[in-house]
Amino acid sequence: MTKPTLLVLAAGMGSRYGGLKQIDPVGPAGETIIDYSIYDAMRAGFGKLVFVIRKDIEQQFREIIGSRFEKRIAVEYVFQELDKLPPGFSLPAGRTKPWGTTHAILMAEGVVKENFAAINADDFYGQNAYKILAQHLTAGTPDYAMVGFILKNTLSDHGSVARGVSRTDANNYLTSIVEMTKIVRDGSGAKNENADGTTTKLSGDEPVSMNFWGFTPALFPQIKVDFENFLKRSGGELKSESFIPSTVGNLVNAGQAKVKVLRTNDSWFGVTYREDRPRVVESIRQLITQGKYPENLWA
Repeated sequence: MTKPTLLVLAAGMGSRYGGLKQIDPVGPAGETIIDYSIYDAMRAGFGKLVFVIRKDIEQQFREIIGSRFEKRIAVEYVFQELDKLPPGFSLPAGRTKPWGTTHAILMAEGVVKENFAAINADDFYGQNAYKILAQHLTAGTPDYAMVGFILKNTLSDHGSVARGVSRTDANNYLTSIVEMTKIVRDGSGAKNENADGTTTKLSGDEPVSMNFWGFTPALFPQIKVDFENFLKRSGGELKSESFIPSTVGNLVNAGQAKVKVLRTNDSWFGVTYREDRPRVVESIRQLITQGKYPENLWA
């Protein structure tokens, strides 16, 4: 079977972090989180990279990130721009916020023709997570996949986070997923601060989506329909977003997709806030000490 592709969602504005966090060094030889993701993906058997970026960061991104990989693996770029909308829809006046991760993945339809994984550029998922997803993507199954992390292991000490909180059946297939956008620690558990002012209590043990997905190309026409439905409902708003966990949940609810939840005990960490960065740097240092990564990834 053709090697799967890694689709890296790197068009985020970095507004909470205060800069282009996708290119901020966290490793001892200047590596970014993206470097570790691609290192893990390549040793798991992925054969191509596709970066989803914004046109205004293209030159900087290619120079600092893309140039590291172009001699090691096939690399392509696609652009998530606000006005790249389906026919019949237009950008509302005053909109500056990206349309979300469903829209970002949809931008890759023209270049991704094989099974693929989609990841956030600023999340560290761990070696085993790439290995189990690569095995799924090359097994010949039409089922999609989600790598599931434990909620309490993915929270930030410096503010709220967005997570796709998931439920599964006895065979570890996804039955529902709810995108909660303001989850904070609450004692030994967590809670989500809902838009209507209420809170949803969480145990902290729920499997959550960290936007590490496995798909076939059959996804693209499905999410195009879902994104169009989103635009019909909310396309006139200035800050509404279409998140891929919600889109996948819609497909599951409609019986249009089966999603296997692949659980991993790997450590997840990411840079949501600038204050998260020291923990990421220290976590990577510990993994290097344990022999899981070399001091210099690309030496």
